[in-house]
Amino acid sequence: MNDDSQFWTQIDHLTEDLKNEERARKLREQFCQTRDQDAVKYVRTQDITRQEVLHRIEAVVENVVTCIARGEALYLSYGRRNSWDSVSFREDVGLEMKNDAKMTEVRFDVPTSTNRFTLMLKVLALCYRLVQTDTYSTKRDLYYSDVQSFGSQSIVDDIIDNLCCLLQVPRRCLHVLATSKGLVYGDLCFTDASGSYIDCSNNRTGTQVTNHVGGISNIHSHAKFVLIIEKDATFQKIIDDGLMDRMRNCIIITGKGFPDINTRMMVRKLWDTLHIPVFALVDADPHGLAILFVYKFGSRSLSYESHSLTVPSIRWLGVLPSDVKGLRIPEKALVPLSPSDLKKASHLMRRPFYKELPQWMSELQEMLHSGYKAEIQSLTAISETFLTDVYLPTKLRCGGWL
Repeated sequence: MNDDSQFWTQIDHLTEDLKNEERARKLREQFCQTRDQDAVKYVRTQDITRQEVLHRIEAVVENVVTCIARGEALYLSYGRRNSWDSVSFREDVGLEMKNDAKMTEVRFDVPTSTNRFTLMLKVLALCYRLVQTDTYSTKRDLYYSDVQSFGSQSIVDDIIDNLCCLLQVPRRCLHVLATSKGLVYGDLCFTDASGSYIDCSNNRTGTQVTNHVGGISNIHSHAKFVLIIEKDATFQKIIDDGLMDRMRNCIIITGKGFPDINTRMMVRKLWDTLHIPVFALVDADPHGLAILFVYKFGSRSLSYESHSLTVPSIRWLGVLPSDVKGLRIPEKALVPLSPSDLKKASHLMRRPFYKELPQWMSELQEMLHSGYKAEIQSLTAISETFLTDVYLPTKLRCGGWL
């Protein structure tokens, strides 16, 4: 059997393993939904209709009106998104907001939150109009609709996320979009929300991830796997060095560092649609691992919609700290761990999924023991094209992932 046959056989075996995992996951999920049907508050949100979203907004407004009629204090209540106490971990989902999550109240009768309460109702009204008319807007457009009242873009962003948590819907269900920063390249074609046909193999600098991932349809690909790449520079190097010409049945995607929600949704959509393995290539440092965890398990602040953002089956392809040692990367190409790195590593080891990933955490411990971190670019210390000519092909061919 030649090297190419071994390579694709290895990928096919992983694909079958993942299909078996997915079948088991669906059975577990069906069991949990049946068992907890009456108790579950935070449920899957992919298939919420426009009418249901409108009803949920109307219910919030009706409650406010009822409080006014009764002379009661006005308030809005939603799960506390930024507390680890509000989050649990499920292997088949990732980070998930608890049904009994601690709540945050924004009250009209408390001077420190009166303005926030008013702005939340204002944004809620804007979202209601968007959903009602089946039109879309960006977060930036919402901010510029009343700059004086909102004060800053960050306030609008936070309000939208809190409203999503309150209504238990993904942001796209409120018809509010964010500008994408991610890029995708490879064997992938689809129709975007505007009806345009997109071929992601045409642009060798990468095709921008659409702002409306939920509007993508007619996905077509012969890809055998997806490769997430942490950095744009590495993404471009892989294309420029011709690796994608030699490995055509592949899709690569980058969030240019910490991924925006559209890039995460795109990875999830490819996984849901194509049912192929997803690998990740990140720096061998605590911050690279934290980025990988966001793709794999989600984030604390968006735990209420992890079902539509996470890909728990992602494999860590590299750069592994053990690779740094095994390849004998010169010490001059490595960087000492900073106080920020050590703090991030400490936080990672306290995450709910820590005990579920013994091999991953063993790699983290090896990094801490060495006292050094390695960026993907450190591989060029071996040779300029080592990443694309040797490292990635060998790792994929030999199953060198976790």
